[in-house]
Amino acid sequence: MAKPLKVLQFICPTGFYGAERWILTLARNLNPADVECDLAVTLEPGFDDLEVARQYEATGRTVHRIPMAGRFDLSVFLRLRALLINGQYDIIHTHGYKSDIIGLIAARLAGVKAVATPHGFENADDWKLRAYIGLGNRFLKGFDVVAPLSEQLCADVAEIGVKASKVVYVQNGVDLDEVDAQRNNREHNSILKNKKAKRVGFIGQLISRKNVFDLLDIFDALQQKHGNLELKLLGDGDQRKELEEYARKLPSAPAIEFLGFRNDRLEWLQSFDLFAMTSTLEGIPRCLMETMAMGVPVAAYRIPGIDQLVHQDQTGVLATLGDKQALAQQWERLLFDDRVAARISQQARDYVWQHFSGHRMAQEYTQLFRKMVQP
Repeated sequence: MAKPLKVLQFICPTGFYGAERWILTLARNLNPADVECDLAVTLEPGFDDLEVARQYEATGRTVHRIPMAGRFDLSVFLRLRALLINGQYDIIHTHGYKSDIIGLIAARLAGVKAVATPHGFENADDWKLRAYIGLGNRFLKGFDVVAPLSEQLCADVAEIGVKASKVVYVQNGVDLDEVDAQRNNREHNSILKNKKAKRVGFIGQLISRKNVFDLLDIFDALQQKHGNLELKLLGDGDQRKELEEYARKLPSAPAIEFLGFRNDRLEWLQSFDLFAMTSTLEGIPRCLMETMAMGVPVAAYRIPGIDQLVHQDQTGVLATLGDKQALAQQWERLLFDDRVAARISQQARDYVWQHFSGHRMAQEYTQLFRKMVQP
């Protein structure tokens, strides 16, 4: 029997969001007889308490923590190179701009294959961040394989200049068993039981491309119109303080709560009457896949990536990007027409189960990893 391939997942985490959860989903669904999948994370000042590392270790798999003295500690290249060589890894699989840069250089120094999975591109305002993103995008062209999560991201990497021969589209997937376990535990969900009003919810990073200001504006208008509505926002990010200050000035401020990062996100998700998203840029959001699998209706702006999941009046409701009035009307349909919400939610759940399972995704990645190491 052939030895399993050794793959090292590598990320420079800043929290526990879509990319980190994606790595866990892939690892849980890979057959260890085919692929031995370990994780390497950087330990940087201010980010040394890593939920992704704890959860990865809880699956029985190996986590390597690579210390960095600062954000630009060049010794990380040699540390990662040594890990790849000593661990006898066949492939490094990177996630994110910084991880792509460090991972590709270490891979070339170690003589191993490298694959990058872009999870989305940031439309940043800050010129320093834009320059950093541009550098990361240039490094994508040096990978053996680039495996975007959506068709739009495939087009995006082509615009960056990645050769078509290097691009492999593996459709995103989510750990549906985890969601179903929570669905089946509904009667024991105290968060759901203690709910006093119709609940709009959001789970994700509080960063510019999530465009949470629009979400707050729409909620404020509807809460003043209807009353008995509340908004719960789960997640963290560099815009959180600014968003909290903005929310405090709204008439609906008492009905808005920022909960930060939560380990019980699925319990909160199950309590939502509506999952709202106002992003301007996405890959294929795994939070939406989890939401649809949970049976919670979704309303969002129509942008690439989201439109692969949410089909108007079938698996959710959409509005033109920036049209807050139109999206508010879609919120009202799902919040106050139970028959429409139930129909759309069931269709969305069926769609996710059919097309976006983690098991299917892991099988496709196994085939990709094997092809990468063929002579």
